[in-house]
Parts: sequence; structure tokens; C-alpha cells
Amino acid sequence: MNKEKRVPEGNPAQRKAFFTPRNIAWLAILLALTVVLQIWGSAINIGGASLNLSLIPIVVAAILLGALAGAIMGFVCGVVILITVVMGLEPLSLLMFQDHPFITVTLIFVKTTAAGFVAGLIYKAFSHKKPYLGTFVAAIAAPVVNTGLYILGALLMSDTITASGYADGMSVIYFLVVAVAGVNFLLELAVNLVAAPAVYTVEKAVKRRMY
Repeated sequence: MNKEKRVPEGNPAQRKAFFTPRNIAWLAILLALTVVLQIWGSAINIGGASLNLSLIPIVVAAILLGALAGAIMGFVCGVVILITVVMGLEPLSLLMFQDHPFITVTLIFVKTTAAGFVAGLIYKAFSHKKPYLGTFVAAIAAPVVNTGLYILGALLMSDTITASGYADGMSVIYFLVVAVAGVNFLLELAVNLVAAPAVYTVEKAVKRRMY
């Protein structure tokens, strides 16, 4: 009687498969956490923009499952952000959406998706020799990419920002970098750095069980 051959865990062929039952389970958990944290973050409004707390599960997904998973998580985060914008929970973003809907929607999805994807690529580059350092660099990269792209995209809608009165006499670039993105960035960076050691511990535990 022929016995069915099983591919041992840790086999390169198995590692290449992305949509395995284990990965799907992790994605489901992290996606739920992303939605919850982003909804909470939308309640913290600074300069017309909300705080992005969901960068934590996005980085976790990017580290545990790779850049593709980070991008998927970032895209879902973008969906939640867009919903909160349409609902009026982010006043400045709503004004930008009303005046420049295509640019605003593109910006929302690109910045969070890119943040997850880049975090995954960076961690992969460090993972073989310095995974602990890679965890911190990935945790830093996510808010840097998210905030950097937000500033660049928002500058394309400077007319709306000026007309809104939020800048209150400040130049648009100063308002975005200091009053809006700067404060949000520092808070998001601090949260990610505090969470990084826990993320590394989870990463080691999960991958030890996987391989």
C-alpha cells in the first residue's frame, strides 16, 4: 500500500506557499486587529487627520508572513480609513476627498499599502543575520513611509488645505510637516518602537512552531 508523501514543514516548497491554512488564520486575526485599532485611532484627531494605530498589526503581518501580507493588511487599513473619511471622522481628509476624490482615495490606499510592503521587504533583508534589528527597522519604516507619502499626496491638494482654514496662516508644507503629520508621525513611531520587542518575541515563537 502506497503511503502519501508529506512535505515536511520547513521544506522550501512549503515556505513558498502563501495561502496556507496557517497563513490564512494569521491574516484573519491580524486583519480583525487592524480594523479595530484603526477605528480606535480614528477617534484621535490631530490637525484634521486621525492617528494610525493599525501600523502595528501591519508590521506584524509583514514580519511573520512577508511583504505581500503587509501590503494586504495595509490595503485593508486603507479601506477602513476611507470609510472613516466618508463618515466625516477626519474633517480635513473629508474636505480633500470632496475637492479631489481621485487623489485622496489613491493617497489613502497607496500610503498604507506601501507601508506594509516596504516593512516586509526591509525585515526580509535583515532576517537572516539580524532579525531583532530588522524588527525595529521595519517598525520604523512603516510610519516613515505612511507619513512621507501622506505629506507628498496632501501637497497636491494644497489649495483645499489653504481654503479650509486649518493652516491658520502657516504655509501648507509647515502645517503638514509640523502640525499634522509631525505629531501623528511621532506618536505612531513611538507606539511602533514600544511594540517592536513584543513583535520580535511573537515572530520567534511563531516561526519556531512553523519550522
